[in-house]
Amino acid sequence: MNAALLRSGASISEMNIVRKHLSAVKGGRLAAAAYPAQVITLLISDVPGDDPALIASGPTVPDPSTFADAAAVLKKYAIAAPRSAIEHLARAADETPKLGDVRLARAKVETIAAPQLSLEAAAEVARAAGITPIILGDALEGEAREVGRVMAGIARQTALRGQPVQPPAVLLSGGETTVTVRGRGRGGRNVEFLLSLAIELDGLPNVYALAGDTDGVDGAEEIAGAIVAPDSLARAAALGVNAKASLANNDGHGFFETLRDQLITGPTRTNVNDFRAILITPKTEGRP
Repeated sequence: MNAALLRSGASISEMNIVRKHLSAVKGGRLAAAAYPAQVITLLISDVPGDDPALIASGPTVPDPSTFADAAAVLKKYAIAAPRSAIEHLARAADETPKLGDVRLARAKVETIAAPQLSLEAAAEVARAAGITPIILGDALEGEAREVGRVMAGIARQTALRGQPVQPPAVLLSGGETTVTVRGRGRGGRNVEFLLSLAIELDGLPNVYALAGDTDGVDGAEEIAGAIVAPDSLARAAALGVNAKASLANNDGHGFFETLRDQLITGPTRTNVNDFRAILITPKTEGRP
């Protein structure tokens, strides 16, 4: 079911609604099982908005969603398998604990790390290097390729017009995009974002980008993400790789593997969502 949800283009909040109603621990069930013991939860947020009910599908907090909500998500994305999961949701036999449930009365929650903190840390590094940071948001969502197109527009305006800030500057953002899988490639929402960004920038000088999942795994690959440079498309073409065809096939990982521009960190033992940085350097002498 999780694999089907990942392919469907469902948002992280929609995926969590379904997963809560298929799990023995998510959606407050872990704290309910521990009752009457006190439960203290230290959260590292990996979801846009840092809602405790969505982080790790909220195993120790009340769940506002219902079995009916979960069924509606599956209907929206035309997910009809696996059959056992569909039948479990249809039975709706044991609803998740809701606000006011006595079994959650002794559960306490504290957020100790979140996407905004990673962006602020990156901004400090940029300032120390004499680069102006612009934090665009810590909860950006949407189709990865569409977010890439929008970010390319902002980067182009910065590079060519000096707006909203004069280079050198870095555009920072976090959140969790989605990919509606239509091709047979190896996917990855961060590499799909970067591939779309590179296509839209079309070799624009002085613009570089990095994007990756902060846990070190972008999609199903043990690869955090990748980097983009002004010569990325030209280098790919020289190797016989068509960027637009790779994007249509959802094959960001294959594209950047060919360029040897993958970002491989290994397990980071944390997860504060996706991290994106677009660096715009000053115009090179004699070039547009």
